Amino acid sequence: MELLVVGSGAAYPDRPGTASSTYVVTHGGERICLDLGQGGFAGLAGRFEPSALLAVVVSHLHPDHFIDLVALRHYLRYEFDPPRRVRVVAPAGLAGRLDALLAEPGFAAASLDAEARAEGVIQVGPFMLESRLVTHTDESYAVRISLAAEPASPGLVYSGDCGRADDLAPLVRPGDTLLIEVAFGAGPVPVGDLHLDGPAVGALAAATAPARVLLTHLQMGRDPAATMAAVQARYPGPVELVADGDAFAA
Repeated sequence: MELLVVGSGAAYPDRPGTASSTYVVTHGGERICLDLGQGGFAGLAGRFEPSALLAVVVSHLHPDHFIDLVALRHYLRYEFDPPRRVRVVAPAGLAGRLDALLAEPGFAAASLDAEARAEGVIQVGPFMLESRLVTHTDESYAVRISLAAEPASPGLVYSGDCGRADDLAPLVRPGDTLLIEVAFGAGPVPVGDLHLDGPAVGALAAATAPARVLLTHLQMGRDPAATMAAVQARYPGPVELVADGDAFAA
């Protein structure tokens, strides 16, 4: 598998040109997209044909993780004759939110095949997706992606947004790549704000032994070097803060 970071920003990134939460996993020319935040559609369309996505998998219903589904929907509907469609696996209520945003019943269903996400394992093309609820919104998911044809091979674990690092531990297997939010940098996380910081990520990685840790979703104003150091103080393996355009073998 290959991981492309299309958007690494949080809800309001301050680096010009940065998109929010959009990650593409590829194997054998087939792709899934994990979240599709603001600016993410342009990052997709500038690199490959978005209508060829096997699915968009949405972690939770905060706009910085799904709002560019509006752009994708318009593209699918108006750029092709007949219009094309893309599968969207998301928490219940996504279609209703998109319809309400445009005040147009049926807006989402015109081009998006939305299905309710749940805990457990599903197969999407060559990928096996294991979803698990995490602490953030009423319905937020982390996911482990692996290859159906190679079930024992290392996988990719994506945290989405998560307020309790221990929620992720059952998904992470030794040797996996861990793509994880670190919104509050070196910490601490303000009381009641359900995100992670460097010490929490480091402790999780030390306990679960991923092959490497890829940090993302760092909020503006947080020090990248201090964030990395906070993780590395607890986890001895490779740690990297990702940026838009980065690509990795996963």
